[in-house]
Amino acid sequence: MNFLKALILLVIGFVFLIKGADFFVDGASSLARKLRVPPLIIGLTIVAIGTSLPELSVSLSAAMRGQNALAVSNVIGSNIFNLLGVLGFSALFQELKVSRDVFKRDYPLSVILAGLLLAFAFTGMTLGRGEGMIFLSLLIVYLVVVVREALRMRKLSLEKELNKNDEVYEEELDEESNIVSKDHSIWISLLMIVGGAIAIKFGGDWVVDGAVLFAELLGISENIIGLTIVAIGTSLPELVTSIVAARRGELDMSVGNVVGSNIFNILGVLGISASISPIAIIRDNLIDLVVLIVYSLIALVFCYTGKKINKKEGLTMILMYAFYSVYICMR
Repeated sequence: MNFLKALILLVIGFVFLIKGADFFVDGASSLARKLRVPPLIIGLTIVAIGTSLPELSVSLSAAMRGQNALAVSNVIGSNIFNLLGVLGFSALFQELKVSRDVFKRDYPLSVILAGLLLAFAFTGMTLGRGEGMIFLSLLIVYLVVVVREALRMRKLSLEKELNKNDEVYEEELDEESNIVSKDHSIWISLLMIVGGAIAIKFGGDWVVDGAVLFAELLGISENIIGLTIVAIGTSLPELVTSIVAARRGELDMSVGNVVGSNIFNILGVLGISASISPIAIIRDNLIDLVVLIVYSLIALVFCYTGKKINKKEGLTMILMYAFYSVYICMR
C-alpha cells in the first residue's frame, strides 16, 4: 500500500512539475518575445529559471523538512543529467553549435561555480546561510550582466527594425524566437506564469514525499534517490525544452537552457535553500561534485572542437551518464 502511495505521489508530482514548468516557460517566453529579447538570452534566463523551478521546489521542500541529502543531491544530479543527458540527447537530433558568449562566459562560469560549491562543501562539510547568501549575490550579479546584454541586443534589434519593413521584420523575429511556445496576450501570459508556479510548488512537495517514502521502503539512501529518480524527473523540463529547441534549429536556446539552468541550480536553488536552512554535506556529495567538474571539462573540450557538439560526441555524453548511473547504484 505504501509502495503504491509513493508511486502515485511521484507520478502526480512529476506531472505537475513538468506541466507547471511548461506553462511557466510558455507564459514567460511570450512576454520576453514581445520585448524583442534574443533566444540565447531567453534560454540563459527565463527558460533556464523556469525549467529549474522543479529543482528549486524539490530542494526547498526537502531543506525545510530536514531532508538535506535530497536537497543537495537533487541539484548535483540534475546538473550532471543536464550536462550529459540533455545536451547528449539534443545533439542526437541536431548538432549543437555553441555561441561565443556561452563558450567564453556562461559555460566556464558553470564549471567555476561547481568548483566553488565543492570548496564550500569541503570546508566544514556543510553549506550554511553565509554560503547561501554568497551564491544569491553572485546570481544577482550574473543576472545583471545578462540583462544588460539583453538590453544591448534589444537596442540592436530596434535599430535593425528601422531599416526594414515592419511586416518582414516581424516574420523574421517570429522565426528566430519561436522556441517553445506561441505568443499570448499579456494577461494570458501572466496567468500561465502564476498557474505554472503553483503547480510546480505542489508538484515539488509530492515528489519529495514520494521519493522519501520510496527510500524508506527500499532501504535506499536519500542521496541515491536524489541523484537518480528525483534528479532526472526534475530535469525533464530541460530535456523536453532543449530537444524541441534543437529540432526546430534553435541551437542557442538548446545550449543556453542547459548552461543557464546549471548556473541557476547552484546559485539560485542551493543559494535559497541554504539561506533558509543550512545543508549538511556527505562524502558522496563531494565525489559527485568532482564527477560533475570532470565531466564539465570533457564537455568543454567537445564544445571547443569545432565550436559545436556533434552526434558522435552527444552519444559519448549519453554513455558517460550511463556509466555514472551504474556507479552510483553500485557504490
